[in-house]
Parts: sequence; C-alpha cells; structure tokens
Amino acid sequence: MLDLILNEVQEWVVAVLGYLKAKIHVLALLVEAGKRLVVTQLLWRRGMLERPFLHVSMGLLAFMVLFVGGAVRSSSVVGSVYPGISDERVLGSSTEESFRLPADITATTNISEKPRDKIEPYIVQEGDTLFSVAEKFGIDVNTLRWANDLRNDFVIVGDALDILPVSGIAHTVLRGDTIYGIAKKYDVSAQAILDFPFNDVGDDLALQIGTVLIVPGGVPPESRVTPRERLFVSRGSTVADGSAQQGTGSFRWPTSGEITQYFAWYHPGIDIADKETPGIAAADGGRVTVAGWIDATGYGNRVEIDHGNGFRSRYAHLSRVYVSVGDFVQAGDIIGQMGSTGRSTGTHLHFEISQNGAAINPLSMLK
Repeated sequence: MLDLILNEVQEWVVAVLGYLKAKIHVLALLVEAGKRLVVTQLLWRRGMLERPFLHVSMGLLAFMVLFVGGAVRSSSVVGSVYPGISDERVLGSSTEESFRLPADITATTNISEKPRDKIEPYIVQEGDTLFSVAEKFGIDVNTLRWANDLRNDFVIVGDALDILPVSGIAHTVLRGDTIYGIAKKYDVSAQAILDFPFNDVGDDLALQIGTVLIVPGGVPPESRVTPRERLFVSRGSTVADGSAQQGTGSFRWPTSGEITQYFAWYHPGIDIADKETPGIAAADGGRVTVAGWIDATGYGNRVEIDHGNGFRSRYAHLSRVYVSVGDFVQAGDIIGQMGSTGRSTGTHLHFEISQNGAAINPLSMLK
C-alpha cells in the first residue's frame, strides 16, 4: 500500500515538473520574441523610440527596486554600504526602524557655487532685511541701494530687488560712452570693467548702446563724499647676493605704483599702475617658463616664473621683456618693463601668484 502511494506521489511530481518546464519554455520563447520585436522597432525607427524605451525601462527598474528589492535584504549589501555597521543597526527590528539611519551617519549635500553672470531678480521673503539680503548674495549693502534706487533701508515682503553679480554699479551704455569715461564716472580703473568676464566689450573697446555693463567696485558720483583711499606701493631694492635658482616662498613687490584692481574670482591677481612705466622685478627667485607674447589670452607680453617650490608668478601686459625661457632669476632681478599690451586699457602690471596650480591673493604673500 505504501509503495503504491509513493509511486503516485512520484508520478505527480514528475508531471508537475514536466508541466512547469513546458510553461517556462513557452514563456522564454515569448520573451525572445518580444525582445526581437523591440530591437526591430528600435532599428527601424533609427532611435526615435530610444528615449521612450529607456524611460519605460527605468520606470520598471525603479518599481522593482522600491517594491520588490526592499523586501530582500542581504547582510553583504548592508556591509558594503555601511562598513562596520551591523545589519540590526541599519535594518532594525521593525518597519519604522528599517528606514532610520544610525545617529553617527550624517547626510550632506554639497552644492557648488556658480558665479553669477548677470543681474538677477530676488523677491523679499519674510524675515529679510536689506543687510541680510546683501550678505546672502555676497555683495555690499550700498550695491543693493544703488541698483534698486532705495531711499532708505526698509524692504517689504514681496518687493522685487535687482541683485548684481558683484559689488559695484550697473551702467547702461549711452551714446558717446567710452570705457574710460564710465570708469572715470564711477571712480574705478577701466581695466576693472574690461576684466569682468561677462561684460560685452570687444578687444577694440567698442561699446554697444543699451548694453548693461557691470562696474566692479564702482561708486556713483553723488555717493562719493571724500576721494577714495588709494594704496600706493614702492618696490624694494634689488638683491645681488648670489644666483638663487629656487624661490624662498617669500615674495617682494614686483614694481611701484597704485593698486587699481584687487583679487577676485574673475580676476586672479592684482593690477599695479604707474604712468612712468617702471621696471618689473621678479618677486622671488626661480626659472623663467614663459617670456613674450605667446598667445591670444589677453595677457599680451608676459613673463612667468616657476619658483620650484609649488609657487609660480605671472607678470602681464609688459611693454618689454628682458629675459628668455630657461633663464634663472633671483628676487629683485628686472625681467621687463611695465606696459599696456594685450587686453589692456592703460599702463599697468597684472601680477599673479599661484600655488600648486591654484590662484591665491598676492596681497597675502607680498612683503
């Protein structure tokens, strides 16, 4: 009797396995046929259905991950995502705990700051003040006042404010305007206007009527009570005590004159102007790697020195260059003459210092 039952069970199992095998085979044939149909359609339409196909595929994949994959947990997966953390800490013993991260894991999002290239609108929010808005956008409060013609410091929720990309003035070009006239009006150097990368000024310095120019650091005539403080520098004496071929990491002033433009994200150096066109000295010892007018980058005649310790310095817009590539100089050696070559509006030196390829503010290094 028992043998008869076992035989019946065995025959039933064989029949079920045979049935499932046949069904799986039919299903596989259908899947293959479907795949061939999709491929044929994609090839026939030459990519016209590619985007819908990808969207549907990604939707199905997301559905499987959210509603199917969530039910399957693997300790190896948990270990790879949270090294050193046990499954219990991540998954928990209940549904609520399964989605709670440990207290020692902090989720952060880093948002890269993109430089603003134009005037942007901003609607005043609850709790905003003129000073907090200025701080939020990294400009001074006077810039907000001038750009929005504010007579006082009160703002109301819902007010629309124009936000300049940098501190200064927005000037709409009128008939007869020149870059030099605009610079004089707002008490800045013309080079500062030319160097702002989003100003539409050609190499011939021609201006289009109606164009809005950003004047970094500009001050309206009616807002100037006293002449703006100017910083003048004088270069120290040259040294002649050896033939240092590597820099010391200590930089001296490369020339004398008035600082007309300071370091900014769009201006990786300082400008020093002097109508007497003084000589330009190496700020520290090193090897000359660039000498002359080698490209159309706007620097004109320039000298670049590798100081052999991660620092490099650049001296641009020179009228004359007195060194050649490969020369070794020491701090104080005269390497050129101040000029106005390249994309320049007047006689000055554009001076840069970089460390391991990153521009740094020269004023933080100069002695």
